[in-house]
Amino acid sequence: MIRRALRLGLGPGLLGRGLGAHREGSTLDWHGKVSEIKKKIQSVLPGGAWSPLCDTSHLPPEHSDVVIVGGGVLGLSVAYWLKRLEKRQGAIRVLVVERDHTYSQASTVLSVGGIRQQFSLPENIQLSLFSVEFLRNINEYLAVVDDPPLDLQFNPSGYLFLASEEGATIMENNVKVQRQQGAKVCLMSPEQLRKKFPWMNTEGVALASYGLENEGWFDPWCLLQGLRRKVQSMGVLFCHGEVTRFVSSSNHMETAIGEKVTLKRIHEVHVKVDHSQEYQPVECSIVVNAAGAWSGRIAELAGIGKGPSGTLQGTKLPVEPRKRYVYLWHCPQGPGLEAPLVADPSGAYFRREGLGNNYLGGCSPAEEEEPDPGNLEVDHDFFQEKVWPHLAQRVPAFETLKVRRAWAGYYDYNTFDQNGVVGPHPLVVNMYFATGFSGHGLQQAPAVGRAVAEVMLEGHFQTINLSPFLFSRFYLGEKAQEHCII
Repeated sequence: MIRRALRLGLGPGLLGRGLGAHREGSTLDWHGKVSEIKKKIQSVLPGGAWSPLCDTSHLPPEHSDVVIVGGGVLGLSVAYWLKRLEKRQGAIRVLVVERDHTYSQASTVLSVGGIRQQFSLPENIQLSLFSVEFLRNINEYLAVVDDPPLDLQFNPSGYLFLASEEGATIMENNVKVQRQQGAKVCLMSPEQLRKKFPWMNTEGVALASYGLENEGWFDPWCLLQGLRRKVQSMGVLFCHGEVTRFVSSSNHMETAIGEKVTLKRIHEVHVKVDHSQEYQPVECSIVVNAAGAWSGRIAELAGIGKGPSGTLQGTKLPVEPRKRYVYLWHCPQGPGLEAPLVADPSGAYFRREGLGNNYLGGCSPAEEEEPDPGNLEVDHDFFQEKVWPHLAQRVPAFETLKVRRAWAGYYDYNTFDQNGVVGPHPLVVNMYFATGFSGHGLQQAPAVGRAVAEVMLEGHFQTINLSPFLFSRFYLGEKAQEHCII
């Protein structure tokens, strides 16, 4: 019965049904009361303007219709689309809570900023097709009156995936799916590769797929700041702090075949204010878990996964932080301006960075070699032993490269199928997810934010059907396996 219900899809949107942000009164009522109190105090105190007796500007509001946990591009995109799609301006009060207000450890700004349509799943291809349209017309979406236009520095040089003999058939199948979805991708033989990219050694390459348009890379920091600037202009509130607790109510139910389930609804989010022991309870109707690499911990705080093994209640959100290194090197004789982002069969990848013969790249480690995610220290030996040999074999000029700097960032890694988690939780009925994209969340953020907002407002996906990415697949054991992960 539960399995059948989970496969049937989504119900009416919580915000679409007009649920308020709290159990008594409304946001407008609350502001009205504060205004009256201010007037009364002003009438009895000497002087002109009313001033608060204590500064509470660093605290989040006491009420918000939606609390978004995580202020990276995915969380900000959800906020943007909620405000853009709301039926009446100002109808939805949105609060974004971000613990790292400098974004020094944010996956967004530590990534290489790539965007591609070369995926194996139709849903991922559709997400990226919309996102690139969003990025290429960024100022039509994110312009703010009297502020300068955004320049994402989009470089449409494409992605070039290389396949060995073993992977050639899979690549052909992937390209067939990509073309069916509208992506412009061509297959290239080793001979064609050598002619177009004479700096490449094609030994061990049986086939390649090359993105002809709408693929390349852009400035992630510019997108982050552009989204943040825009949503603030739309009335979204921000708080620098950490979510430490959810207060919820429970309903115990029994299905027709005797299965017991507990439905939970979150009523309050407790936010510990940055650099303080203070916390503020925020009453809300909906919580969006967009906490990236730490979204698994946020899910646990809501009681997700705390139940008997093998049950829906005991099913965890399988998202954890995975550390990935990015290296920047200089090579005077390296590939020129025509070079795309190259993904080698070994897992190593690289792209140009700027115009001065600098390059960015790296490689995901084998499962048994995953580094400790407890810090963002860089392992320079990993480059020498696992990355550089593959680079030098593929591009002989890289034999003489010089690494200039390196950093580490986090993937919000979905250990189940390396794909995103989008939409509501089936038991914690007012928690929604936008997480787990395992390295491609940045490039798909504009489309994912729109999809989550659609479900919240209307109860179902409208533009792109992301039902395969619902949380329920973890309980059902139905993987949405993405094979093109870098």
